[in-house]
Amino acid sequence: MKKLLLIEDDVTVRENTAELLELSDYDVITASNGRQGIEKAKQEVPDIIVCDIMMPELDGYSVLEALGKNPETLNIPFIFLSAKTEHKDIRKGMDLGADDYLTKPFEEEELLSAIESRLAKVAILNSHRKEQSTPKQEEKLKDLEDLREIFSQQELQYFKKGEAIYEKDKHANYFYLIKRGVVKAHRMDNQGKELITELYKEDDFFGNHANDPQSSYEDYATAMEDTQLYAMSREEFQKILSENSRIAMQLVEVLNKNLSELKEHLMEMAYGSVKKKTANTILLFAERIKKHPLKSIRISRADLAGVAGMAPESLIRTLSEFKKEGLIEIEGRNIKLLDSEALKKIN
Repeated sequence: MKKLLLIEDDVTVRENTAELLELSDYDVITASNGRQGIEKAKQEVPDIIVCDIMMPELDGYSVLEALGKNPETLNIPFIFLSAKTEHKDIRKGMDLGADDYLTKPFEEEELLSAIESRLAKVAILNSHRKEQSTPKQEEKLKDLEDLREIFSQQELQYFKKGEAIYEKDKHANYFYLIKRGVVKAHRMDNQGKELITELYKEDDFFGNHANDPQSSYEDYATAMEDTQLYAMSREEFQKILSENSRIAMQLVEVLNKNLSELKEHLMEMAYGSVKKKTANTILLFAERIKKHPLKSIRISRADLAGVAGMAPESLIRTLSEFKKEGLIEIEGRNIKLLDSEALKKIN
């Protein structure tokens, strides 16, 4: 039976939640404020902690910080349970090292699922550590879907549209898997113009996977819409690759394919006509974002121009021509493909 520490100052919420968890076969220990919660965490060393944020004595953020400084409680999975729903509050909790964040009122299944997934993550990590200390065994992961399953047990990060995920030349701490949303990798040329070098969609991996612990990101990554990412530490990711050569080779193949596509795209940017660049860019966004050809693509003109490698003014003129020719429709910031086959044939 797993031991769970519930830190909650509201008596009704604390008792009802404790009863729910006990009925789900957890050994529940409770604390009525942050200071008491820290003491019980040190005494009992639970398997997982569920903690409110706004409490007397010490708030939930302070509890997490204090436990993070103690080697015995440092790695205990920590879930925030709070009525605070602001994006900045969620990000603050995740940045401090929380594993998950649930808002009140919550569904029974939502809480149990969050707890089970965090405990599963600990079990997986402990298994990896155990395997590391024993002779090398048969590889556990068969394909990239298995790798995605491992990623799904990691910390989930939330980014608003336009928010930076990482910046060029900053230390590469994480490798990412997109759960939901679209991310652009981009950099600036010598004239200060943005060039979008890659687009990542749901189920895509991205980030710096170099084995060098001092390596940095080579470009910027920014959310193009509200995005959810699973983030795995570079060290943990490298460990998985070192133990699963088959996965490493598959990932290299995917990254090489992306590199080949990028090379082809750069050639088009350098030598293609303005109309061809624009048409290929629209089709690229449609393909990468997995939109049906007749569905609208919500994308800024600046991002389209960044991918096409042209001035926004030139792109806007070309879009107007495509609209007159009946190839696309433009509704505000939305572009709808009407004749994708004709766009493909533009020279």
